[in-house]
Amino acid sequence: MMLVAVSILGVALFLWPFVLSGAPTPVVALSLALGTLAALAAVELATRRLDARRFALLVAIAGIDAALRLVLVTGVGGFSPIFFLILTAGYVYGPSFGFICGATSLLASAVATGGIGPWLPYEMFGCGWTGAVAGIAGLNRRSTPGVRDIAALAVVAVIAGYAYGALLDVWDWTTFYRGSPSFGFLPGAGTAALLQRFGRFYLATSAVWDTFRAAGDALAVIVLGVPVLAGLTRVRSRLSFSVDGAGGAGSDGPAASDAGIATSPGHAGGTPRRSTGGSSAGPRAGGPAPQPVPTISKTG
Repeated sequence: MMLVAVSILGVALFLWPFVLSGAPTPVVALSLALGTLAALAAVELATRRLDARRFALLVAIAGIDAALRLVLVTGVGGFSPIFFLILTAGYVYGPSFGFICGATSLLASAVATGGIGPWLPYEMFGCGWTGAVAGIAGLNRRSTPGVRDIAALAVVAVIAGYAYGALLDVWDWTTFYRGSPSFGFLPGAGTAALLQRFGRFYLATSAVWDTFRAAGDALAVIVLGVPVLAGLTRVRSRLSFSVDGAGGAGSDGPAASDAGIATSPGHAGGTPRRSTGGSSAGPRAGGPAPQPVPTISKTG
């Protein structure tokens, strides 16, 4: 699965300082983020999981998030309204769409607000994983959003609020707190020691800030989640391809089957079985021969 490969590369980016005792250069980090996003999007487009209609929806969500961030770069504490649409879109459309939506929204908002910098790759992966985790939680969602869906998405919002802050702190820690005696980044200190120092750094500098993000995202899901999830679900049903009515010989097999067109139980040539008994359903003696019944066979 392409999303797994992308995530492995993203995890490598965040573990780099703990294993290699240094931070990757901004060019390497940005190339990794943009390259993995482009590769995942290309696979989704090639396999038709991201068709033109869903791509248009993706662009619309990214545009809305960019506008929200342009008006309100940060909310109260670490809260930002851009996470809400990423969470709900991922929950309805799945992990891969959620990752692309999150990463693209951050990229578009960075361009809109002039926020392009060495921190951008970390933000893209953080928001991408936020949408992906929401998509995993939504794999068992109901067709009509209810209390269970809101509760599940609110839990994801809380977890993602803290996780996103911790992921971004990796860049802050290695850039601005290098050499700090109490909890700063010390190259060559060893993986275990660096993890302990980073844990102290996060608790001392970011835990309270991220609480506002986690609580704000969860509150947005609780207050606005039902109508937004219902709207996105309706949009998804309209974007789904369907065929109405029985098609002729040129009808596409899988599409016709998905549309509920019954297939004939006859032989492969399309000729129905003749009745061997005296059933009233059989052909009358001396009557016209039964006409072949066309079949729609599933190919592929």
